[in-house]
Amino acid sequence: MPLKLSLKPHEKFVVNGAVMINGDRKAEVVIQNKASILREKDILQPADASTPLRRVYFPIQMMYLESASGGENLDTYYDTFAERMADFMGAISNPDVMAACVAISRDVLGGQYYRALMTCRRLFEYEQERLNYVPDGVPAHA
Repeated sequence: MPLKLSLKPHEKFVVNGAVMINGDRKAEVVIQNKASILREKDILQPADASTPLRRVYFPIQMMYLESASGGENLDTYYDTFAERMADFMGAISNPDVMAACVAISRDVLGGQYYRALMTCRRLFEYEQERLNYVPDGVPAHA
């Protein structure tokens, strides 16, 4: 089944590792075969992998993009993912988030990198809430 992308003017996207930019007008692109595609909003730059969960997301993203070009660095990215996911899972206790982490790991092992990325993205808000959490009675600036 083809994938139809509706692109905003000047929106960037990646197809099999090639960065592309839409022109001056809204456009639609139809992808007829399997390809690794990420929209600009889903691409995480290395410098932005600054939280525990984003450090999990980044190697999944790299595995997804790498898988389209032969995957010679997949093992390296997988090792980084596994280490960072283990660290993240060791720091959480929420059963729903733990289940999502298991699903992400299962998808990565099965080569379903895009699905793993989207599940990981859904946890960004949870992580941000935890990072901003200040217990009652503790000054926010402490």
